[in-house]
Amino acid sequence: MGKKKIKLSKISALHYVKLVFRSALLVVATVLYVISRLNHTGESFAGFEDSYWVLGVIWLVFFVEMVLRFFPSSTESMGCQKQFKKNFKPTGKTTPKLQSWKRTFAVAAAWILLNGVFGVLYYTHIIDEGILVLIALAYSVCDMICILFFCPFQTWFMKNKCCTACRIYNWDYPMMCTPLVFIPNPFALSLFACSIVLLIRWEITLRRYPQRFSEETNACLSCANCKEKLCHHKRQLRHFLKTNKDQLHLKGNTLLETVKDRKKKK
Repeated sequence: MGKKKIKLSKISALHYVKLVFRSALLVVATVLYVISRLNHTGESFAGFEDSYWVLGVIWLVFFVEMVLRFFPSSTESMGCQKQFKKNFKPTGKTTPKLQSWKRTFAVAAAWILLNGVFGVLYYTHIIDEGILVLIALAYSVCDMICILFFCPFQTWFMKNKCCTACRIYNWDYPMMCTPLVFIPNPFALSLFACSIVLLIRWEITLRRYPQRFSEETNACLSCANCKEKLCHHKRQLRHFLKTNKDQLHLKGNTLLETVKDRKKKK
């Protein structure tokens, strides 16, 4: 008897839509940036960065996404919705088990260090505003990849079981918008400012109501009550890699041998 097929949840589907939209935005922006550089126009994105309606639409999409995080929503993951009172179902236990502040600090320090490097590169004129925008867009794509397929923060830093239990789930928008803090543009700075307010709201709620953020005290965070099944995609990927490990290794070696042969012929 075969395994029961898990249907794609509404929240998972919306995350895939976000992944496609953000990926398309990154690809288009990258192409425009490369064309502008090749043509030496002095523009970042073929002049589209001067079009307020284009910037306005992109700004509005991300701004609305952030604003919606301030309110309970049925279209968002419980990972960020656990902060709200309506999503708190007491288990009977009173002592929440939260993830280590040391792990949280490690994530914050690593992120500040990484983006500090980009800031130095920008102020020394090695990279420009266009590159910072591309980095922010790349972060937005990686955000969806972290949720759906593989999250380095979960695996290497926080060690949480899934996104629902993640201590730093609502750090995603501040992380995405970090490169924008270096750009003296109202669209960029307003997105960064909104993301910081979102982060402050999250951290204040965590400190005031820690019981909402722990599976030990909040039944909404248990696997039994999970309706989105976002972790299923990560399990599928791990299973695929494990099952096809030998084939992937063989194909990789074959590709390397092909490259070496071509170099020898040249």
